[in-house]
Amino acid sequence: MAETHSKLWHLEQINLLSDLTEEEMKTIDARTTMRLADKNNYIYFPEEPSKVIFFLKSGRVKIGTYSDDGKEIIKCILYPGEFFGELAITGEGTRKDFAIAMDMETRFCAMNVDDLIGLMATNPKLSLAVTATIGERLRKVERRLEAMIFKDSQTRILDFIREMAMNFGTRVGSETLLKHNLTHQDIANLTATSRQTVTSVLNDLRKENKIYMERNKLLVRDLNQL
Repeated sequence: MAETHSKLWHLEQINLLSDLTEEEMKTIDARTTMRLADKNNYIYFPEEPSKVIFFLKSGRVKIGTYSDDGKEIIKCILYPGEFFGELAITGEGTRKDFAIAMDMETRFCAMNVDDLIGLMATNPKLSLAVTATIGERLRKVERRLEAMIFKDSQTRILDFIREMAMNFGTRVGSETLLKHNLTHQDIANLTATSRQTVTSVLNDLRKENKIYMERNKLLVRDLNQL
């Protein structure tokens, strides 16, 4: 059934565009193209021209960069309804980050940044929403940097699990079920730790019966006790 939906229908599911008028949505529909990327495919690379904004319809996308020694550093993972490539709006000339599809058939719409800026100029509410989203993402990066300085590896991993469970988990009685599809290396990259440390912390939590783990699923017994 999902395959029969129009591009306009997909765009209407984007959080940022939810308050636009029908006419404004038709304008965006006319100026966007639907694209598809399979798992591990790059959507954009570092150093490529920063001229396009993307709206994520299905699948997940990871945004990150590479250290001088080639290590992947994940800045965030985005879910359906979000937009990315937003630094193009701030005047970024070339990409500093990469965007990689994390799932097969990741679907997204692409829009020229100048078209979105033009729409923002005539719609203060949209402009405010874009600014607020960019600001919140920058604050998240700042919080992660502070955590790297002031918190140890175990605390960073626990904070990550707690935040993911709160934002994306489903309550099951007094417990919280998180379907995440993240590898231990993904979590390590997101928390500036090592895969071995992530595995050790998760195993300790399981032995203490604070979590229950299955493939791509994690059940948190009590968020307040984590």
